[in-house]
Amino acid sequence: VQLQASGGGLVQAGGSLRLSCAASGRTFNNAMGWFRQAPGKDREFVAGISWSGGRIDYADSAKGRFTISRDNAKNTVYLQMNSLKPEDTAIYYCAADYYLSALRMSPNYWGQGTLVTVSS
Repeated sequence: VQLQASGGGLVQAGGSLRLSCAASGRTFNNAMGWFRQAPGKDREFVAGISWSGGRIDYADSAKGRFTISRDNAKNTVYLQMNSLKPEDTAIYYCAADYYLSALRMSPNYWGQGTLVTVSS
């Protein structure tokens, strides 16, 4: 499985961005999600969604501001980020695994990162 993330950029605090991640190759009915890594910090889980979309998990930092969704016909997952804060600045990574619980702990598949910079 190959994961291609896009949509990062520079935005002012309070602004919005939408990240996309397209899966290709030997795809499966996978859970997909997003992690991020800020400078000098460990990579952390942001949001994840099951194949059916019936289960969604968010990190506390994302609740109420970020929305994850997916389009299985396009093998693509999205992360709509609103009310962005400078502390959201990080490289955002797309990830996939068979189950959402596994994805949240240690995904088997990673995409390249896309940089999100939020200016104050």
